[in-house]
Amino acid sequence: MTALTSTAAPTAQGVGPLLRAWRERRRVSQLELALRADSSARHISFVETGRSRPSEEMVLRLAEHLEVPVRERNALLLAAGYAPHYPETPLDDPALDALREGMERLIRGYEPYPALVVDATYQVLAANRGIAMLMDGLPGHLLEPPLNAMRLTLHPEGLAPRIRNLREWRGHLLEQMRRQIALHRSQPLRALYEEVAAYPVPDTAQGGEPAEPVPYFALPMQIEHEGRTLSFISSISTFNTPMDVTVAELAIETLLPADPATVKYLHTLLS
Repeated sequence: MTALTSTAAPTAQGVGPLLRAWRERRRVSQLELALRADSSARHISFVETGRSRPSEEMVLRLAEHLEVPVRERNALLLAAGYAPHYPETPLDDPALDALREGMERLIRGYEPYPALVVDATYQVLAANRGIAMLMDGLPGHLLEPPLNAMRLTLHPEGLAPRIRNLREWRGHLLEQMRRQIALHRSQPLRALYEEVAAYPVPDTAQGGEPAEPVPYFALPMQIEHEGRTLSFISSISTFNTPMDVTVAELAIETLLPADPATVKYLHTLLS
């Protein structure tokens, strides 16, 4: 799977500036961080200015309270002169067989509704028949591996012309990516964002209207399929307290039907 490359400050600067940058990003004062980490504002100040070298335990504790992503915690440890704490196991490694098989069972069990697994740069690692149904008819060059969910969705030859509320859905996806870039400072993710944000916005295809008005409870993706307008609400799940960089950067996205017509159509089509 694609690794996230951090664009954090070089480790030669030491761990202090990196910790200060994370603290400021989280809008936490030195005193508040000290209280959370059972330390003192004086010690936090000394760590940030390089006057004091934090222990490995302190680096991990501060990172935990600052909600630093797992990959970036390893970067903090390296900057402080310690070995990385979290492994990065390839997804096809036998050690992750149970995880991989569990995710595949999960998304298959979600059928006929669409579901997929992506990594931190939206590379598609697994998908079910519901996703294949939505991608039916896309040009071959977009379906060559590695598949990328953002390219498939926003490319003018991809799903974009089929999405009835493209401008709203596109804005939602780009904002989601901007939030992730601010959190991870990933150069590959930034490059992907710049690529898909530059795609021209095509006119959306005209499809049939839902059978009756539906009071949506979240922004739906309204997409045409064979003359029908299907509506989905996106939900993204990640793993709690991951101890591996690869696992920390996995996400399972499920598309929940947002109206009765979509439920009925999918059960008829994929039953």
